[in-house]
Order: sequence, then C-alpha cells, then structure tokens
Amino acid sequence: MAIIKNLIEKHNDYVVNLRRHFHTHPELSTQEFNTQKKIIDELSSLGLHPKKIAITGVIADLQGALPGKTVAIRADIDALELQDECDRPYQSKHPGVCHACGHDGHTAMLIGIAKTLVELKDELQGTVRFLFQPSEERFPGGALAMIDEGALLGVDSIIGAHLWQPLNVGTIGITYGPMMASPDEFTIKISGKGGHASMPHQTVDALLVGAQITVALNTIVSRSVDPMEQAVISLGVFKAGDTFNIIPDTAILNGTVRSFNEGLRMLLFDRIEQVTKGICEAAGATFILEKFLGFPPVINNPAISTILADAGTKTLGSENILTINPVMGGEDFSHYLEKVPGAFMFVGVGNKDAGIIYPQHHPKFDIDEKALAYGVEIMTRAALTLLK
Repeated sequence: MAIIKNLIEKHNDYVVNLRRHFHTHPELSTQEFNTQKKIIDELSSLGLHPKKIAITGVIADLQGALPGKTVAIRADIDALELQDECDRPYQSKHPGVCHACGHDGHTAMLIGIAKTLVELKDELQGTVRFLFQPSEERFPGGALAMIDEGALLGVDSIIGAHLWQPLNVGTIGITYGPMMASPDEFTIKISGKGGHASMPHQTVDALLVGAQITVALNTIVSRSVDPMEQAVISLGVFKAGDTFNIIPDTAILNGTVRSFNEGLRMLLFDRIEQVTKGICEAAGATFILEKFLGFPPVINNPAISTILADAGTKTLGSENILTINPVMGGEDFSHYLEKVPGAFMFVGVGNKDAGIIYPQHHPKFDIDEKALAYGVEIMTRAALTLLK
C-alpha cells in the first residue's frame, strides 16, 4: 500500500519534532504529567477521545468504519534519572532527567501511527487502541496498572517496539519466542563478628565470606545450568567495611538474575541460597537473602512476530529484517503478553558515521531519527494486518 508510505513521509517532520519535544522535556516514572497532557492534546487534535489511565498514562481508541478485531499498540513514556549530555539543540532542559532509552521516540511514533491511521479510518477494519504507558523504568512498572484499569479489555492482540542502539538504522530485530529476560534482583546480607585487623582469629570476617560467595555465585551458571539454556547472575554491589584496620562484621551483596523460564528462574535462586548457606556455615557467619522477582520474560507469539517481520519486509526489505538472539534486558511489555497474544521488536537507531554510538542509559545516548518513520510504518502495516 503506497498510500501508507506516502502518509508517513508526509507526517515525518511532525513525528521528529514530537520526539524532540519529549526529549527536551523528559519526566521521570510516575511524574509524566506534562507528557500526558501533550499526548492528550495531540490525540484530541486528531479527533480522538483520549482518557487518562494509570495516573499518568493515556489510552485512546480509533474505531474504524468496518467491523474487525481490536489491536493494541503500546509505547512507554517515562525518562531516566540521568544527566543528558547528547549536546543537541533538543538536549533535556531538566537537570538530571534524560530520555536515554528511546521512550521519547516510542511516544512520538505512536502518535504518528495514530495520525496515519486516522487518515485511513474509512478503510479501517476494527479498532486500534493506543496505549501510552507510564513508569516502565521503575519497578513494578506501569503495565500492571494499565491492565488493572482495563487497557486490554476486548483486545485481540498487541504489538510494541523499542528503539535499539545496537542495531543499525534501517534494520529491525525480532525473535519468534523468547525476546527479553526476567530482570530479577537479590540482596545478601552477611553477618559475622568484627574485630581488629591484627587479630583476625578473633573474628568472623564478613568481607572474606562475601568474597568467597562472590566467586562461588559466578560458577552457578557454568555448573548448574544446562549449556543450552540462557541465564545470567551478576553482582553489582559489594559493600563491607569502612576502615583499613578493622575487620567488618557485615557485608552486603546486591545483584541480578536473568532467565527466560520459571523453572530456571527458581533453580538459580535455589542455588544462590545453597551456595550462600554453605559458605556462611563453614565460616561461622549468618545471612539473610532477599529476593525481588521482576517482570516476567518477554515471550513473543510466533505468528504475530511473523506479521511484524512481513511488515518490516515491506518497509525495509527482507535483508534488513534480522532474527536476533534474545537479550538479557527486561521489559514490562511482558505483562501484556501474559494476557493476550502479541510481539515486541527492536528498531535499529545506531549510526556510527553520524556518531550515534552510545548505548541505552548512557548520558550521550541519541538516535538516528530516520528510524522513527520506519517504526511508524512497520507497526501501522502490522496493525492493519492484525485487524483483519
């Protein structure tokens, strides 16, 4: 349908300017009130009737002229607590707040999709539901609140996209099953017996116990997990002691567990507890293990992934539709996929020649804005297919 490409080209400057507006005025999770207002204003100008949802989110339906299914398209709208150093005219005006993950582009693309589909309303079969979700960056995420308030009522399928720096602009990445991992967290607090560093025999050295646990945790994936499975255990925090000549009585380890299925998820936590218990008992220390289960893994519906890939082929050519390995990052889009069939894709935004080389969550993160039109076109085409 050449008309789709023509409409998207016509609206491209509008979408790019929207993205720059959101980038300049980012808002943190649960604080997206001005973002919400801007979204509502733009959708209202299209003749839609947007409503507030999940406090700072927005939901709107576009009812086609013909009967058909209901398809939801989701964008997340929140920014990160990070200083923006992109050095562009649209750099964040809010100190310490930055759209360094691409949500500004997601929001702009979804408004662009709405603008495109409104012009196709007379030919539209069914209903398209636009979901602008707050608080993806802050656990437990905004998806559950959206669902609890009826975002998926009557929805037959759902699609979403993430702008993705590791992929070159002009490509998309997709899987036909597991796409993103469950981002779980754990904290281990070790209690020993402190004392003078010159008399270690009188102590139970929590720092030494923590070091042994750190090494042992890094053997779990290589020795307890089937090599054909994908899993990660990583420690990001190790705190113990304040003074060079005092053996500390406590140590704290904080890390993450990433996996793609519930059985493996529980195995990893069981092994963390077993390893920690064994080392602590041998040393005479005690411990407390706290587990924080994050989002479920993102598991794509193969049939809907195929529809996204076909839409991508029409937009970019089959050579630019990449079947990728799952990634260990997490996304609360998974909650929608637990309720209705759907799929998630990555839209490439990287461009070394233009200096767009910084990863997500980096102060200098930016995107090649050509990707916005590609994302709008692919999801528009996929939605039209799913409606039928």
